[in-house]
Amino acid sequence: MTHLRGVKPPVQSDANALKKAPAAPKHLSDYARAEWKRIMPGLIERGIITRGDLGGVEDYCRARGLVREIEDALRTSGDIDLKLCRLQDKAMQTARQLAAEYGLSPVSRSRVGSAGPAADDGDNPLAIGRNRP
Repeated sequence: MTHLRGVKPPVQSDANALKKAPAAPKHLSDYARAEWKRIMPGLIERGIITRGDLGGVEDYCRARGLVREIEDALRTSGDIDLKLCRLQDKAMQTARQLAAEYGLSPVSRSRVGSAGPAADDGDNPLAIGRNRP
């Protein structure tokens, strides 16, 4: 079980963000390339992907592609192969973790831009250290 410590910082636009989506790497599987093409426009639009992030995005796409490939293998074989099921579960877990890094899940998307101007705490007695009238 994973325990989160503290609050994750919001995902924010980067000054060096890519302006145009690069082509999917040729060595990715068909499913992984399809995932790249599906997510990259949104990442570019939000301005959060730099050249340095492409490896992580590629890993995410590879994990999602592997989930789909294993699903195909399980359907084709007709049996339940526990090793493949465990591998698929691990790939799904990895994809979820990487998705959170890039704002690809609902919770992580809600962090995008959440560091806007602070709300006026007015009568909040717990607002310690703020300028108060």
